[in-house]
Amino acid sequence: MKKPRLIVLNLMVFIITGAIALIGVPIEGVLNGFDSVELFTTVFLIYFSGMSITAGYHRLWSHKSYEANSIVKFVFAVGGAMALQNSILHWSSDHRVHHKHVDDNDVDPYSAKRGFWFSHIGWMLREYQPHRYSDYSNVKDLKRDKIVMWQHNYYLPIMLFANFGITGFIGWLNGDVLGMILIAGVLRLVVVHHVTFFINSLAHIWGRQPYTDKNTARDNDILAFFTFGEGYHNFHHIFEYDYRNGIKWWQWDPTKWLIRGLSYIGFTKNLRKCPEERIEKAKLEMQFLRAKAKIAKVPNKDVLIARLHEEYDELAAKMTEFYNAKKSLMDLKRKALLKTYEGIQLNYKYKELKATLAVKKDKWLELCQQQLQYA
Repeated sequence: MKKPRLIVLNLMVFIITGAIALIGVPIEGVLNGFDSVELFTTVFLIYFSGMSITAGYHRLWSHKSYEANSIVKFVFAVGGAMALQNSILHWSSDHRVHHKHVDDNDVDPYSAKRGFWFSHIGWMLREYQPHRYSDYSNVKDLKRDKIVMWQHNYYLPIMLFANFGITGFIGWLNGDVLGMILIAGVLRLVVVHHVTFFINSLAHIWGRQPYTDKNTARDNDILAFFTFGEGYHNFHHIFEYDYRNGIKWWQWDPTKWLIRGLSYIGFTKNLRKCPEERIEKAKLEMQFLRAKAKIAKVPNKDVLIARLHEEYDELAAKMTEFYNAKKSLMDLKRKALLKTYEGIQLNYKYKELKATLAVKKDKWLELCQQQLQYA
């Protein structure tokens, strides 16, 4: 079978920028060194361009997980161009296909089932799907966004200005144009490239699957630290419209914190969150499936599985009751009726259900652990 046509431009970009980062930057460092301004600018622009992809290209435009004003959109459009990962329109189109057909080797642009190399960078080096460069039928909504189309139509000059104009100007102010372009321009670009590519490759290979095993996506705390929060990829692939990837307050997700922070000053709004009940039920289902799989070969499996089913159904029913009470309580709170008789009674019921559910969860986890010991 004939190999797809090589995309020479992409190949040259990766070779040249990689060579400069691996050879040119160390030589410049040895000969002239890098000062604190250059190092600070590099780190700042890594976060600026990287989070323009995660908060802008990914969560804002690809998944519509929140809304942003024109200032935020403009900044993300320039920062995304600085990351040199094609236009918002093209990137979002690819990503929506990836989510719709994840792990389908024939359709998913960067299917992890085709191997690490392919999903990391190989898919960009050949025209595996030539139509991707002209078919934007799945991003018709983005075609109505003036900033998206401005960036798409003028991508090359915006990209050149963002990568070399901005870093060159900062270097001129600092007294070393070449040094700033090398470290804050090229090295920063290579770092952001591979950090983003790790989400397509490593985040589908390395980690755990607490919410679903229906695709290869994984949650990985280490990857989350280096990918601005995108490493909680198993959660993202089942709840893709949630503006968060790390749902716990302590999980490293600076993209989530940026989006939420901007909402406090009115720059973002309508931040979408998946209902907590759905998240808990997904985790519960995965625990159930794993426990069943572990005890499937033991002699008294039928008895153990029956008990597991009974506890699972009871816990699921109690969770539904709890979250319904919580929703009703929030409705009363919005209507300022908490001090009424109905509100007091519901609040008492809610606290009682919360305590009961906590006990049920502990019992469920203990049962799962006991069943695993039988295997």
